[in-house]
Amino acid sequence: MSLIMQVSFIHRLSRWIKRSLSILFALSFTTVLLLNHLTPVTAQMSPSPMGEIRGVWLTNNDFDILSDRAKLQDTIAQLRRLNFNTIYPVVWNDGYTKYPSAVAKRAGIPFYFKGREGQDIIADIVNQARNQGVLAIPWFEFGFMAPLTSELAANHPDWLTQKQDGTQTSISAAGEVAWLNPFHPEVQQFISDLVLEIITKYNADGIQFDDHMSLPVDFGYDKYTVNLFTQETGNPPPSNPHAQAWKQWRADKITAFMMQLNRAVKARKPNAIFSVSPNYYDFAYKFQLQDWLNWVRLGVVDELIVQLYRNDLESFNSKLISPELLETKQLIPTGVGIMTGLRNRPVPMHQIQSQVRAAQQQGLGVTFFYYESLWDYAQEPVAQRQAGFQEIFPNPVVRDTSQIIARKPSFNTLSVPLYTKGSLGQRGRGYFMELSVAGGQPKRVLIDTGSSGLRVPPGFLGNAPINRTGQIIKEVLSDGTVLEGELAYTIMQIGFIPTDEPVPVQIVTSRQCLPQKPNCSAKSGAAFSGIIGVNYGEKALPYNPLRKLPGNLSSGFIVSGNSGGKNNGNLILGLTANNREGFRMVPLSQQAAINDVPGHRWDSQINGVCLTIAGSALKNTCNSKMVVDTGASNAFTEIKSAALMGKLKPGRLRPENSVKVTIPGVLDYSVKPGNRDGFNVWNVNLSTKAENPVSVNSGIGFFDKYDVLFDPVNGQQGFRSRS
Repeated sequence: MSLIMQVSFIHRLSRWIKRSLSILFALSFTTVLLLNHLTPVTAQMSPSPMGEIRGVWLTNNDFDILSDRAKLQDTIAQLRRLNFNTIYPVVWNDGYTKYPSAVAKRAGIPFYFKGREGQDIIADIVNQARNQGVLAIPWFEFGFMAPLTSELAANHPDWLTQKQDGTQTSISAAGEVAWLNPFHPEVQQFISDLVLEIITKYNADGIQFDDHMSLPVDFGYDKYTVNLFTQETGNPPPSNPHAQAWKQWRADKITAFMMQLNRAVKARKPNAIFSVSPNYYDFAYKFQLQDWLNWVRLGVVDELIVQLYRNDLESFNSKLISPELLETKQLIPTGVGIMTGLRNRPVPMHQIQSQVRAAQQQGLGVTFFYYESLWDYAQEPVAQRQAGFQEIFPNPVVRDTSQIIARKPSFNTLSVPLYTKGSLGQRGRGYFMELSVAGGQPKRVLIDTGSSGLRVPPGFLGNAPINRTGQIIKEVLSDGTVLEGELAYTIMQIGFIPTDEPVPVQIVTSRQCLPQKPNCSAKSGAAFSGIIGVNYGEKALPYNPLRKLPGNLSSGFIVSGNSGGKNNGNLILGLTANNREGFRMVPLSQQAAINDVPGHRWDSQINGVCLTIAGSALKNTCNSKMVVDTGASNAFTEIKSAALMGKLKPGRLRPENSVKVTIPGVLDYSVKPGNRDGFNVWNVNLSTKAENPVSVNSGIGFFDKYDVLFDPVNGQQGFRSRS
C-alpha cells in the first residue's frame, strides 16, 4: 500500500522474515486530469447500490494477529462493534501468496505463511468475517510487482519487463523491485489464475487491486513488448516513454486485461466485488499507465478507494471534489484511503476524525491504512482511540453484495477517431474507423452513412462465437460494387465498448461490378477493407450495428470530418445536449418497420433541398432530395428528366458548372467542380428510371465543411458549419 511518508523498515534477520514482514510504501501526486478519446462528455448517473465503505487493510505488519485464531476473532469482533463493515487482508505480496496456492507452486514459488496452528490464514479470515457480518475482500497488493530476488523473477526471467536502458528494476520505499510484463500472455494467465484461485478457493466477497496493478511509465521496452507494439502500429516504441500514443497503447492494453479479468471473476462469482484502490487519476494514468477512470466507466470496477494520505486538511479536502471522484461516486461505492499511523509516526485522532467527516460530507466512504495503527501505534490510549472511531461510525451500515450486478459502460458519449486509410484495400478518399468483429483484432473499416449494416471479409473475424445463418445476401453500393456473402450474428466492439448483443454482419466472400458500372471499386482487385453502414433507413438485414451499442451510445452519432487535411476526423457516438449545440435540424420521414430491425427506420433522403447547377435548367430547384454520404468518394446528381439537364451532358461537371446546394435556414453549400477525387469532383447522371426527379449525393467532400448529426430517436439530421 502506498504512502507519501518515509517508512522505517524492520531489519530482516533472515529470508523468511523478509518474506513475511515486507511492505510497500510509495505515493506521488500531480494535478492535471488526462482525458483520452474514450472519455465521455458526461457520464450516466445512477444511485450507489451498496452502503458506505468503512474498511481497514490487514497488512503484513498485522501478521501476528492474522496468524493467531483467537486474536483474529477478537480483532474482527472489535471492528464489528465499532461499526466497520469491510476488511482487506493481503494475499499477494513480495512475490509470495499468503495462502497455500497451487498456482504459485506451479510457478516455483514456495509457501511460508501458515498460521500458528498450521491453519490457512486467508480461509480463517474469510470465514470469521462472514460469521460476524463483515465483508472480507482479499487484497492483491503487489499486482504486477515482484522483487528481482524472488523465486518468481528467478524462475521466469522472460516474464519481466524493462526500461529503455535495459534496467529491470525501480526503487521504491520497499526496496528494489522488478515488474512483471502486463502485456505478456503468460503473465496475464498467471495473474488471472491466482485471482480466480482466491475467488474460487475461499468464496471471498471480492478481490481488490491497488496502484501496483499497473506499470511505471518508464517500463515496456522489453523485447516482447517492443515487437508487439511494432507489429500493431508499424513503428517501434518512441524513446520518450511519455509519448502520448505509446503511453495510451500500454494503458489500453492494461485496461483490456482488467476487462478480461473482471469477466473471468464474474463468471466464477457474479456478485464478487471487483475493487480498485489506486492513486488519484492524473498521477495514476501519467506515471503508472493505470487508466482506472476508464475502468470505472467501462463497468469493470464495483468499488473504488482512492489513496489519499495527507496531513493537511485543506489539501485533503481539495482532492475530495476532484472531477473523477464526483463522477465515480454517482456510479459505484467510492471512498478514500486514510492514514491512521505508522510504527514510528502516529497520526492523532483529531486528524483522522476531521478527514473522515470531510469524506462523509462528500458522500464518500473510508478505508484505513492499516489495522495495527488504528490504536496500537497511537499517542492516545487505546480506549480513547476506539471511542474516537465509535464517534465517526455511530451506527452500523450493512453492505449487501447481493446488490452487485454487472454494469454497462457509463459513457453518455464518446469520440472515436476516423482515419484516412483502411486496414487493407484503399478505395480512394474515405473515413475509416477501428472496430473488432467476433473478438478479432481491431481493423479499420469504411464508415458509410449512405448504407446500412456491417460487412467484413472473413479475415477480420476472431474466435468469439458466431451464429451463421447460411443465408447468402447481396448488397449493391452506390458505385456499382456488388458484395456477396453469408449473413451471421456476432459481437462487434468499438474500442472497449461491445454491442449489447450479437449484431448481424455480412461475411463478404465475393465482390463484382454491375454491368452498367464496370469501373466500380471491385475492378482493381484490391483487398476489401470492410464497411460499417450507419444509415437508419435499412431495407433488409443487416441493420446499422450502432443501434446495439449500450445505453445512450445508441442514441445517434455525429460525423466530424478533417477538412481535407491529414489529421483524423471524429465519430462522436451518443447524442447529448452539449454535443447537439450549434446544429440546425431537418426532419426525416419515418419508414415502415422491418422484422428483426430494432428501433425506427427513417428515409435518409432529405426533402426540400434546393439545387442549382450553372449551365443547366436546375436553377434553385427546391424539390430535390439529398443524401449525405461518407461512402461516396465523389458527389453526384441523378436527374430523371433530360429537360432538366439542359445542355449538360452526363459525366463529370466542369469548373464553369458551379454547384450550390441549400436548405433554407440550415445549410448553404457551394462547390466549384474540379478534378480532386473526394474534394470537388461532381458527376451528373441521367436516369429515366430514377425514383426522384432530382437526387443529390453530396459525397464525402461535404463533411469537410459541415459536421453532420444523425438522430434515429427523433428522426432528424443536423448540420453545423465548420467555417
